[in-house]
Amino acid sequence: MIEPPDDEQHDERGPSKSQRKRDMHELQALGQRLTELSVERVARIDLPEPLAEAIAEFRRLRAHEARRRQLQLIGKLMRPLDATAVREAIDRVTGDSQAAVAAMHRAERLRERLLEDDAALTALIAEFPAADAQQLRQLVRAARRERDAARPPKSARELYRVLHALVLPPIETLYLADDNES
Repeated sequence: MIEPPDDEQHDERGPSKSQRKRDMHELQALGQRLTELSVERVARIDLPEPLAEAIAEFRRLRAHEARRRQLQLIGKLMRPLDATAVREAIDRVTGDSQAAVAAMHRAERLRERLLEDDAALTALIAEFPAADAQQLRQLVRAARRERDAARPPKSARELYRVLHALVLPPIETLYLADDNES
């Protein structure tokens, strides 16, 4: 009678073929979600160049079989990426994550403070030294003029976008940690 392998031997062989296949299908489904995002949202995720090109190519394809093969390629290109980090990045750009919602609310509060108080800009620059102070000043002045003239809030929206990019912390890395490093 053949004895079943103990857990240590099983772990050395790695995941089963079925598990590897499930993992590949999961990556492919994640790639499918990436293809459904707008071009602007995909650009906000720090994807490797070959993957970004494969997603752009997927959008150009119309034949069902060609799109299916392209999705398989996208899944293959995603193997070195951390699926959890990619999922979090997708949730952030779509606004589905708690971090994205918190950043949205904080950016709205900052924008309102900037439009009401000149000292708020100084505090913001102190908190975010990498922020472009000149651009922020211009946007605040333009947004105030628009508000006072009862015009559409084009500059206020742009100010919000800049603030949102500042307050949303970046995803550390989309790549899996190398198992060989200690």
